[in-house]
Amino acid sequence: MTSAPVLEPVKAPAALDDAPEERAVPDGSLTVTFRNVGRSFDARTVLRDVSLKVTPGEVVAIVGASGCGKSTLLRAVGGLDSGFTGEILIGDSSVTPYDERTAVGFQEPRLLPWRSVRKNIELGLPRTLSKEAGRARVDELLKLVGLAERAHLRPREISGGMAQRASLARALARRPGVLLLDEPFGALDALTRLKMQDLLLDIHAQTGTTVLLVTHDVDEALQLADRILLLGHGGSSSAEGASVKQLLTVPGERPRDRASAELARLRGELYVGLGVDSH
Repeated sequence: MTSAPVLEPVKAPAALDDAPEERAVPDGSLTVTFRNVGRSFDARTVLRDVSLKVTPGEVVAIVGASGCGKSTLLRAVGGLDSGFTGEILIGDSSVTPYDERTAVGFQEPRLLPWRSVRKNIELGLPRTLSKEAGRARVDELLKLVGLAERAHLRPREISGGMAQRASLARALARRPGVLLLDEPFGALDALTRLKMQDLLLDIHAQTGTTVLLVTHDVDEALQLADRILLLGHGGSSSAEGASVKQLLTVPGERPRDRASAELARLRGELYVGLGVDSH
């Protein structure tokens, strides 16, 4: 009988060496490396000494209590925040402002209401792409997210789940090496959320892009991620900022059995790490 995996505390510097074993690198996907990353706002330290290496094509979920710096860390990777300390590398070079090697998917679809689904997806295309190539890319994405028959509709004419599909397609339009998802399904109802999780797995299987996913949903993290990064505080004072509290490798190929006993054990371990009674 196989013993249950155990969440072990991980010291931040050591986390760089805890990446999964080398595997075939998907075309276009990139490594993300955090080296002693910190962030403070005025006198308040939010993040400190975050070190981690994300391998190409890996899905890493970031979980933690509200306000612990999950979204702040994601923004730093996308070049949307330049006030952090330490270093973040995408591939072999540092993050640049509004880094075009990344794309962001938000909790709200943020579609322009006066543009059709197709026209909203087109906003994500690189400027260097020809009209013909851009049209072909949008056609490909519409099929990928199941919106080919609704490409002409405007956001008010589609459901919330469809709007989120369009938002995801827009983020994928320029074939990012790193896809950053900040609670992308948090505003959806439970059934639509499960369907969107399955869709994301299908998209990842086809694109192979590296994914960093911020989520409050432990089950979502267990279903989607190769590894789960738990941000938390090492001491009694929250003023010292959150760091890598625990790092968990989720075994098994995706899609995973949501009702498996193994995932149930891992869920309990994560709840303990979050300071929540899982019973």
